[in-house]
Amino acid sequence: MDNKNVINSLFGIRYPILQGPFGGGLSSVKLVIAVSDAGALGGYGGYQLEPQALAEIITDIRNATDKPFNINLWVNDTDAASANYTDEAYLELCKLFAPIFNEQGLVLPPKPANATSKFEQQAEVVLRMRPAVFSFVFGIPDTAILQDCRKQGTKTIGTATTLDEGFALEEAGVDAIVASGFEAGGHRPSFLKPAHESLHGTFALTRILTQHLNTPIIAAGGIADAKGVRAAMALGAAGVQVGSAFLATEESCATDKHKEALTSDKGRYTMLTKVYTGRMGRVLTNGLTKTIQQHLHVAPFPLQTKFMTALRQHALATNNEDLIAYWGGQIAAIIKRQTAQALMWELIAGLD
Repeated sequence: MDNKNVINSLFGIRYPILQGPFGGGLSSVKLVIAVSDAGALGGYGGYQLEPQALAEIITDIRNATDKPFNINLWVNDTDAASANYTDEAYLELCKLFAPIFNEQGLVLPPKPANATSKFEQQAEVVLRMRPAVFSFVFGIPDTAILQDCRKQGTKTIGTATTLDEGFALEEAGVDAIVASGFEAGGHRPSFLKPAHESLHGTFALTRILTQHLNTPIIAAGGIADAKGVRAAMALGAAGVQVGSAFLATEESCATDKHKEALTSDKGRYTMLTKVYTGRMGRVLTNGLTKTIQQHLHVAPFPLQTKFMTALRQHALATNNEDLIAYWGGQIAAIIKRQTAQALMWELIAGLD
C-alpha cells in the first residue's frame, strides 16, 4: 500500500485531502458536503457549539451525504488562568484597549465572567452520533473517549505542533496526526508548551514527525495547490489538510468581505496575535493587530473573546476592516475565490 492510500483506506475516502475544520462560525454544512462528495474528507469545527446544536449539525450533514466527514472539537476549551482572572489583570486589559474603544465611541465592557467547558458534553454527542472521523486540537481526550471511538469504529485525528506532542498523540493511540505548521491560519493548537514556543514550520514538522513516528502524518499549513500537496507528500506526509484555500471558496461561511480580503493584496500580510481571543492565532494584519502587538495584558481564553464582543460587533456593523479578524494563513497570497469542487481538482493534481 503506497503512502497516500494509507489515509484513503483509514477514512474511507478517495483522495488523502482533508478540509480544515474552521471554528468561530466559519464552517458550513454545504462545504463539508461538497468536499466529502468530491472524494476528500470534509470537516466541521464545532468547538463553539452547544451540544444540541452540534447534534443538529451532524444530523444535517448526514442527511445530505453518505460520505465520511470529520467533526472537530477543542479538548481544552478554557484556559486554566480564566478561573482566577483578577480585577488587577482586568484593569490592565482596560488600559490597553481604552484608546481603541474610546475612538469608536464604545464603553469598555465589564470584567468577563468565566466560561465553563463544553468539551465533555460535546464528546458525548460525537460518541452517540458516530461520525466517521473525530478530530481534536489543544490536547488529547480522556482515554475512555478514545477507547469508545475505537470500539465503535470512529477514527481519531490529533493535532501536533511539536515532536513531543506527536509522541504524546501516538502513545494515546490516535489513528492519524495533523502536523500543524505556524504558516496555518487560525489558532495555534499547541498543548504541551505555549504556542510561542511551538512554532515549527509545516514542512520541517512534517519531516520530523514522519521520521520519528509510525502514525500517519497529515501536513497542514501553507498548502493551497498541487505543488504544495506534492511537496508535502514528498516529505513523507500520508495526506494534507487545507484550510485558507477552502475558507475562500463559495461554500464556506466566511463573509464576502473576508473572502475578498483573503484573495486580495491584503492576503500578503498576516501575523500571529492573541488580541482577538487570548490564544495565539494567525490573522490578516490590520490596524488593531499593528496597534496592539504586545500580549502581556490580554485576558485568557475565552475571556478575551468575551471582552472583544462589543468591538467585534461594532466593527462588523460599521464595516471597519481595521478591527475585524480575518483569519487566514500565510499562503493566502496565492489563493483565489472558486468553488470547493474547482479547488479539489487543483489539489488532486498534486497526487500524481
